[in-house]
Amino acid sequence: MAEAVEIVPEFGEVRDEEQLDWAKLAAYLRGKIPGADAPLTVQQFRGGSSNLTYLLRFADREWVMRRPPFGPLPVGGHDMGREYKVLSRLWEVFKPAPRAILYSDDASIVGAPFFVMERRTGIVIKNREPLPVELGSDPATFRAISEGFIDTLADLHDVDYAAIGLASLGKPDGFLKRQITGWMGRWEKAKTREVPLMEKLGAWFLDNMPVSPPPVLVHNDFFLHNIMLGAVNHGEVVGVFDWEMSTIGDPLVDLGISIGYWRDKSDPPELLATSQGAAPTLRPGFMSRDELVHRYSSRTGRDVSGIPFYWAWADWKTATVVEQIYVRYVRGQTTDPRFALMGPMAPALAFAAAQVASRLGFKG
Repeated sequence: MAEAVEIVPEFGEVRDEEQLDWAKLAAYLRGKIPGADAPLTVQQFRGGSSNLTYLLRFADREWVMRRPPFGPLPVGGHDMGREYKVLSRLWEVFKPAPRAILYSDDASIVGAPFFVMERRTGIVIKNREPLPVELGSDPATFRAISEGFIDTLADLHDVDYAAIGLASLGKPDGFLKRQITGWMGRWEKAKTREVPLMEKLGAWFLDNMPVSPPPVLVHNDFFLHNIMLGAVNHGEVVGVFDWEMSTIGDPLVDLGISIGYWRDKSDPPELLATSQGAAPTLRPGFMSRDELVHRYSSRTGRDVSGIPFYWAWADWKTATVVEQIYVRYVRGQTTDPRFALMGPMAPALAFAAAQVASRLGFKG
């Protein structure tokens, strides 16, 4: 029997070690965003494990502010300027993107660059937590959520990024190779122990790269817990969050990440254990990975025959992502108790990546 999982509220009091100079922030925002002339109250969103996200209330007006976490940061990560640039333009053509309205790189205000965006309301399926009770248990609802999820990714990849001024966001030539080498370097900097599979897989990915399809605007972290569902129509995606790694590149990287985070009953026990007893996509009604890939291909017309490479790469990359979070706990940069549980995850994800890559000839 799976252990009971504590339900974390959407937001609460700001953690002591993540307090900021709220008076300085309020003074800076006054006259720059609607409502900021009223007194400021602040709470902290609890769902994420990367950037710090705060709910700013000025009387009846609410805004969301994001800034990087404390401590040393990986090169290229937690890019508030990039996230602001995307969200200040994408909302015009892609409805689930919240509108960003203000950015500052003045670290004297809250200790780091930050941006402010509109608040979206709806239902969020939080990582490693039970499904929100508002979603019920009807398999038809879970099917609709699956369809809305993958259709939203397909719609994102249909955006004319040049038309909204985002062509300079990335360099699509060599994108996949840079992703592999970049994450190899991040693993070396973040690892808290040796996991030989990580190095072997990185070398194998470099030697077996497929030819990428034409580039699109990629989210680069598109998974079930980074979207918000409609409160009434649960199959409608009303928000997509965490855009700091978005760029122009291979669309199958996004698809691989999406299915890498998705869980199937056929997954290795070690991989299922990383969900800590809360893997919603195992519930009847949620589409399988194969169904997601087929629907994406049907909707976009893209050839997805090479998806095992991208799926294996996504598991391998995620091993580094969780290690980057876990090492912050190991170094004492955060006391968030969720991070203490991430120790076994990188080896489990590396093993899962190796199993998928073995279909393509990888020998660990």
